Amino acid sequence: MNWMKYLKSWAFKSVFIVLLSLFLIPVQAFTAQSDTPNFDALKSEFENNNVFVSDFSHQYEDAFTGETESAEGKIWIAKERYKVEGSSQLMVVDEDISRVYDGNKNRVIISDYVEEEDDFAPSRMLQGVDDSYSVEESVGENGAATVTLSSDDPFSIFKTVTIQLNESGDPVEIRAIDQADNSITTRFDNGGFTQPSADLFEMDVPEGAERVDLRHGS
Repeated sequence: MNWMKYLKSWAFKSVFIVLLSLFLIPVQAFTAQSDTPNFDALKSEFENNNVFVSDFSHQYEDAFTGETESAEGKIWIAKERYKVEGSSQLMVVDEDISRVYDGNKNRVIISDYVEEEDDFAPSRMLQGVDDSYSVEESVGENGAATVTLSSDDPFSIFKTVTIQLNESGDPVEIRAIDQADNSITTRFDNGGFTQPSADLFEMDVPEGAERVDLRHGS
């Protein structure tokens, strides 16, 4: 399917709601917390300004119709910035500017990073999982961990979120069930944390590309 069209859908937004809300909210915000050293270590990676980089496949399943939507690509997630890359599309968001490049149209759209107007703003995504959630962690014999977050609050977006971590502590799968029992599953391949390069969140726009600058005062 068209990756950019999917990027705008609720199903794709959900992956960022889950990722950013789980990774960036301080551990102390969760209630009924038990001993969660692997979850703590995961979140500290972001606090230390490291970047999670991974290939991903994402699937959304509608509980009522049984229909599914899927996408794949590569993601880079930092504490306050992220980048998503598909076969011919690229999206980069930082604290000030949002840039979306569509290779099929050879066009880049640049806009101010306004949290109140941007559906992908971290302030909105962080509302996905809040202090109404409890967190539990279990560790298998091979050292891989399962982190389960759950909420009984009917106003929470998700009823349960399950994070699978490998023996190195890197996420390999996140599965979320929302209040309508829709399933959102994101799997990560070849994922890991790294220190960001100075130009990681820069966008090299091809020469001749159309530039649509929507920034105030531009």
